[in-house]
Amino acid sequence: MSTSEQIDHRALVIDDSSAMRMILSRIMKGLGFEVHQACNGVEALSRLDEVAGIRVALVDWNMPEMDGVEFVRTVRARGDRQLKVLMVTSESDVARMQSALEAGADEYAMKPFDAGIIRDKLELLGLVGT
Repeated sequence: MSTSEQIDHRALVIDDSSAMRMILSRIMKGLGFEVHQACNGVEALSRLDEVAGIRVALVDWNMPEMDGVEFVRTVRARGDRQLKVLMVTSESDVARMQSALEAGADEYAMKPFDAGIIRDKLELLGLVGT
């Protein structure tokens, strides 16, 4: 695998639940991604500064310090349009989904999910092949 291929396959899993981070990390590794983790939005911003080439962030909504939507707004305000953001959350209210998308999220997956749903969302974002 070339360096550019490796960079294209870096993911950041952001969730305050270590169990959920483990589940999502396992799914992403199974899809060929190098996975980095953060337990909230503040830590996630640090990871983005530390690790070059993260292409996708899988973000929970409800987290301490900085929630998922605030993280998305901050990333977009920094001018990062390359990072794809997939909200992965139990928030199922249509208005909440709309506000996440308006904040700059690219896709939305509701818990509970399975590997197939995550793969489908990543395919829609152009991050995995068909």
